[in-house]
Amino acid sequence: MKILITGTAGFIGSTLAQRLLARGDEVIGVDNLNDYYDVQLKKDRLAKLTPHKGFTDIRLGIEDAKGIDKVFSDHQPDKVVNLAAQAGVRYSLENPQAYIDANITGFLNILEGCRHHGTKHLVYASSSSVYGANTAMPFSVHNNVDHPVSLYAASKKSNELMAHTYSHLFDIPTTGLRFFTVYGPWGRPDMALFLFTRKILAGEPIDVFNYGNHRRDFTYIDDIVEGVIRTLDNVALPNQDWNGDSPDPATSKAPYRLYNIGSNKPCELLRYIEILEDCLGKKAEMNLLPLQPGDVPDTYADVDALIKDVDYKPETPIESGVKNFVEWYRDYYQI
Repeated sequence: MKILITGTAGFIGSTLAQRLLARGDEVIGVDNLNDYYDVQLKKDRLAKLTPHKGFTDIRLGIEDAKGIDKVFSDHQPDKVVNLAAQAGVRYSLENPQAYIDANITGFLNILEGCRHHGTKHLVYASSSSVYGANTAMPFSVHNNVDHPVSLYAASKKSNELMAHTYSHLFDIPTTGLRFFTVYGPWGRPDMALFLFTRKILAGEPIDVFNYGNHRRDFTYIDDIVEGVIRTLDNVALPNQDWNGDSPDPATSKAPYRLYNIGSNKPCELLRYIEILEDCLGKKAEMNLLPLQPGDVPDTYADVDALIKDVDYKPETPIESGVKNFVEWYRDYYQI
């Protein structure tokens, strides 16, 4: 199978590419190596992929319409996984244009590529952020998500709407995956686990927002990737029982699906920090701060649809996942 992955220098993209290459798929990787965070980390992730004969490395931003069309024309991928995006809730308050360029214009270019080149299935990254002002727990893909509280979340909700339009108009199977707080080895430096680890080891105080009262459905990277692969292999189909009078947001008469991929076990942020302290053998000094604009207090994934359709539920205990991250971090940074 020939699979196009955008964002192959990213945390999830590089791990997914490794898994697909290991099972014998051919991977066309697209990434522009932008400087939103440490470019060397991105290069080191790619260095694990480039030795594979089945890997093609293309340096390109998905907002480049002509470039993306050429990738589709030259390689004719069977399936596509779109992970390239401008990430981060707080950064969307500082640089909103970056989210329109990558997450809206870029995603349109991917949809157009799938439309004109016979793609059999498009799987794309959405986010738990789309639940926004929702307070009903756990968050279900069958609930309405029309009240985002950040531009990042709004851009991901837009991706879901755009994907449905293309599934409806052009019969392109699309599956959107709402990821819940991904963590683990080779993670993103702007995420809490990475930031906390660096500062605790350096003896610096960590900023703990919402006075530590967050709950997050922390999801280990290997569990995320397993969910991506299972949904990628399970091509989205129309829901023949879909009812327009009481529509299900997660399915459609078109070949369209939405899934949560989360641990289904929310953890208090202060407990998360305790686990990290145990793994580091060092206590954290905490600056307790109010909730940040755009953040939500709690996330909790209902994964019933994922279990029902692809027989999968993330299972990695948070204690094991944090331990694996700390071991990787110490080895990578030689600390």
